[in-house]
Amino acid sequence: MRKPKYKRVVLKISGEALAGNQGFGIDQETLHSIAEQVKEVRELGVDVAVVVGGGNIWRGIKGSAVGMDRTTADYMGMLATVINALALQDALESKGVDTRVQTAIEMRQIAEPYIRRRAIRHLEKGRVVIFAAGTGNPYFSTDTAAALRAAEIEADVILMAKRVDGVYDSDPEVNPEATRLKDLNYIDVLNRGLGVMDATATSLCMDNNIPIIVFGLTCRGNILKAIMGEDIGTYVGREVNG
Repeated sequence: MRKPKYKRVVLKISGEALAGNQGFGIDQETLHSIAEQVKEVRELGVDVAVVVGGGNIWRGIKGSAVGMDRTTADYMGMLATVINALALQDALESKGVDTRVQTAIEMRQIAEPYIRRRAIRHLEKGRVVIFAAGTGNPYFSTDTAAALRAAEIEADVILMAKRVDGVYDSDPEVNPEATRLKDLNYIDVLNRGLGVMDATATSLCMDNNIPIIVFGLTCRGNILKAIMGEDIGTYVGREVNG
């Protein structure tokens, strides 16, 4: 059997992806599909950390757009990610996968506070670690949290699981003629304003040479394919995927 290409990964799951086709909240079928795929990957010996978004429940930037204080709106978004993290933890543990949720904002009754060394130790013991509450700071997205945590735990790659199956030259949900881009470097993403992750997160990945694979979550088995190094989605890195 082929060995995984990556030994330690950060899986970034957008809140929108968790909503599935219902558009809001948590779709149980999607949630359990993710849990089954993570279990499959974990059984190969891959260290898996997960960062979850909260856009299926609340997006801070939308709250600020209608007049809400941006800091308050962002903190609400962080709490939404905790809800998603607990739901994913429950789904994983129902399948026998040992997990820990760590939050950037302390809430000891339901999760551990984020401690880098403890997170790494959990991974070394075969546990899936779910990072919630973003970076704990307003004005920073969960994309930035994924890049930051990936650098801190020395992950080999960030897997960006989205509703769409890669990065396109325009919005594929609006333009049916949009073309999927197979390989990009960090500067391409920044200069062209492509929707991989925000500029802060992209710059952090570039500075720490952390590659990013953007792929669709709706096709079951894509997480495993990405970890095995198969040609799916869009690869973003210093060099093209080879």
